[in-house]
Amino acid sequence: MPDIVISEFMDEASVAVLADKYDVLYDPDLVDKTNELIAAVADAQALIVRNRTQVRGTVLASCLNLKAVGRLGVGLDNIDVESCKARDIAVLPASGANDDAVAEYVLTTALVLLRGCFLNSAGVAAGDWPRQTMIGMEVMGKTLGLVGFGGIAREAARRAKALDMLITAFDPYVPANDDAWSGVQRHETLEDLLAASDVVSLHVPLTDGTRNLIDAKALAAMKDTAVLINTARGGVVDEDALVVALKSNKLRGAAMDVFESEPVSAEAGKRYAGLNNVILTAHIGGVTDESNVRVSAATAENVMRVLEARP
Repeated sequence: MPDIVISEFMDEASVAVLADKYDVLYDPDLVDKTNELIAAVADAQALIVRNRTQVRGTVLASCLNLKAVGRLGVGLDNIDVESCKARDIAVLPASGANDDAVAEYVLTTALVLLRGCFLNSAGVAAGDWPRQTMIGMEVMGKTLGLVGFGGIAREAARRAKALDMLITAFDPYVPANDDAWSGVQRHETLEDLLAASDVVSLHVPLTDGTRNLIDAKALAAMKDTAVLINTARGGVVDEDALVVALKSNKLRGAAMDVFESEPVSAEAGKRYAGLNNVILTAHIGGVTDESNVRVSAATAENVMRVLEARP
């Protein structure tokens, strides 16, 4: 039986590092083969996952000798952290390893959505020459509003400053005297931030307090010319309310990298049909060729550190 089970894709160089010391089962499709996953983890010392493998319920109960759960990323909502803690199983996110990738995604989609012209290439190819409708907005002088002001948000802010954007943030968990607020306007309420921002980027975990944080009321508080970017977690945005805002031009545009139910089914995706002011991506905001190497290496190191300390 394997010492380490890896149920989603990981950089193969890091897999090889682990396999040099341990018996490793690497099957990036294992996430979709629940019965095989349950059988594989029975005697494993470590389980390495991304965001789709649900480390809870039957899967977690089947892990009889588990010492560590390596997370190829940072979000932990697919892991029953409390149950792991109760069983002394270390939960190991790759903190910071994909911050740059997500920050670049935020700035890229902000530029695309504000400028607008990049979303109508088909019109040019069709001979419509939609020049007037392709005239968009500059980011210079616009306000980036960050909901949550942790590591990724701060990297996005640093890049946005280089584009001459104004930076605001709302995060009641970051003390007002924290040096991170230097050059950043701190809002005391979410409503104030939404009303002031041209680009709203979400950087919060999914909790009972953040579920549907951006609902119809929150969207109504935003500028009609504003854009919304969600690289945080599905469920933070009320997707039905978002579609209504996009269709009614209450919002200039949105980029959604995460969804309440993933993968998005064809039926669920129909709500976005016909919209030319939305960018939909498959939870890859933090995944690039480079970040995959960093995240995988960090996760391998985290897991080996725990296994070596707990023989």
